[in-house]
Amino acid sequence: MGLSTPKISKQKIAITGVNGLLGQKLVSQLIDRGTFEVIGFGKGACRIPNQEFEYVTLDITDESKVHSEIKRVHPDIIIHGAAMTNVDECELHQEAAYKVNVKATEYLLRAAESVGAHFIFVSTDFIFSGEEGPLDEQAVPAPVNYYGETKLEAEQLVQASATKWAIARTVLVFGIAHDMSRSNIILWVKSSLESGKNIQVVDDQFRTPTLAEDLAEGCILIAEKGAEGIFNISGPDFLTPYEMAMVTADYFGLDKSLIARVDSKTFTQPAKRPLKTGFSIEKARKVLDFEPKTFRTAIGILSKQIILASS
Repeated sequence: MGLSTPKISKQKIAITGVNGLLGQKLVSQLIDRGTFEVIGFGKGACRIPNQEFEYVTLDITDESKVHSEIKRVHPDIIIHGAAMTNVDECELHQEAAYKVNVKATEYLLRAAESVGAHFIFVSTDFIFSGEEGPLDEQAVPAPVNYYGETKLEAEQLVQASATKWAIARTVLVFGIAHDMSRSNIILWVKSSLESGKNIQVVDDQFRTPTLAEDLAEGCILIAEKGAEGIFNISGPDFLTPYEMAMVTADYFGLDKSLIARVDSKTFTQPAKRPLKTGFSIEKARKVLDFEPKTFRTAIGILSKQIILASS
């Protein structure tokens, strides 16, 4: 009589903000890997077509629902990517921003502690003042807008929590969602120049733009390796938006003379932006084997996705 092999149960990974750009990329990569059981929490109906995972509608600002759902699902890992990320909206609607970015993180953390889940929090370069960059994980935060303040306060909650935690800080995430609901600098530059429009692009802000697929990969590597602490997860290229626009125009063979170089004072926005951030990703390269795409390679990936989305 042969011995039957016991079935190894997969670890459960729960993702918040699953309908968003990062959430969609996380689900798709995790399903491709097949190593985790995936549960996605999102607002309203599921916006991800034909994916094999459990979708749960959840208002993360409802403390009792957060606790009951996390208790029911009992995940081994939680990737908390949901947030109010529109910087100007956060400045104008501070109460709403605080509720989503700080209080919801607190509820999820308490729930994670109750089930002993590894809590991975997605944060931002906007917790920094913008006086220098690229920054490493030891850089001292000093936000210049309310969005940055809420994300920093949430980071502090994560770092003080009793559960196993990691923070994935990222910069200027771009990519294409299933429903093409979000624009990004590449799509904006491409469509503007194709229609012969003159555009103004700032040349005094510095970032390390991050392909959404690379951010998802970084978060999954943290989960797979059970890594703890703070990790900078961004693209490798330190660029101004003007340089990004020029590379985009060059890639698609569009007219670069339509792009005007301006400084940040040209635009009035409710929230101040840090001028120079961007990240050094040496720690993530070393500890996680994280290797993001160059900005030019990322444009190539988006270009293929645009063709697929419109076919």
